[in-house]
Amino acid sequence: MPAPSRRSEAREGKMRPNRMREALRAGETTIGTHLHTTWPSIVELVGVTGQYDYVELSAEYVPFDLHGLDDFCRAAELHGLGAMIKLDQAPRSFLAQRAIGSGFQSVLFADVRTVDDARECVRVCRPDTAGVKGSYGAADRRNSYWGVAGTAEYVRALNEIVVVLMIEKEEAVEALDEILAVPGIDMIQWGPGDYAMSIGRPGDWYHPDVRAVEEVVLAKALAAGVAPRAEINAPEEADRYRAMGVRHFCIGTDMVILHDWFAREGRALRERLG
Repeated sequence: MPAPSRRSEAREGKMRPNRMREALRAGETTIGTHLHTTWPSIVELVGVTGQYDYVELSAEYVPFDLHGLDDFCRAAELHGLGAMIKLDQAPRSFLAQRAIGSGFQSVLFADVRTVDDARECVRVCRPDTAGVKGSYGAADRRNSYWGVAGTAEYVRALNEIVVVLMIEKEEAVEALDEILAVPGIDMIQWGPGDYAMSIGRPGDWYHPDVRAVEEVVLAKALAAGVAPRAEINAPEEADRYRAMGVRHFCIGTDMVILHDWFAREGRALRERLG
């Protein structure tokens, strides 16, 4: 067997820094964007702009495979981007741990309803070790090749995974104080679509009653030391949230951007041609 190169020796035994954790710890503002594809070139397209701190793979809504998760993270790392993944409510454990193994350093859990749900979301991201008792064991995956799995550095990296919860169900709002008190919850994201649907107001995302609950949720999160993130579609929408004390934003969605362009430009061309 040939001797390892200096490059491989330098990589062996190293875990990548968690850029999102570093930003949270420093109290910095962060900007992300949503992608509905694991195609690495689209991740790179975001990266070369130099305007984003991380990319979110909105995996709850799209087909993907485990190879795609690896490729998504490789492309993000190439451009110094953090990577977040939004996951379905089931199977939380499998998807979260395989995503972390691929290199995602933040996991956004959808459809959280109870304090037990919140505890489980933290547990699947944390190491199975004394004093923590998460469920993530020593696994040789992309994030820990080679000779790192099970080490102190590996345990530290798992403890750094940024855990984000969707607060989007009526039950979650009712249990919010308990949920926010769960150790290991780093961020929350308000979900107006699901919330409006759960209270019998489907489609009323911007109803004053829904907006009022959103403001309570964000205020409680800030008071509990849990960072809220706002999803927006235009820069000016950030002003409302900044006035509340929000510092974390995710702007735009690739599918919406494409749909709007196709509709607008297709209509304009058809009208021009008669």
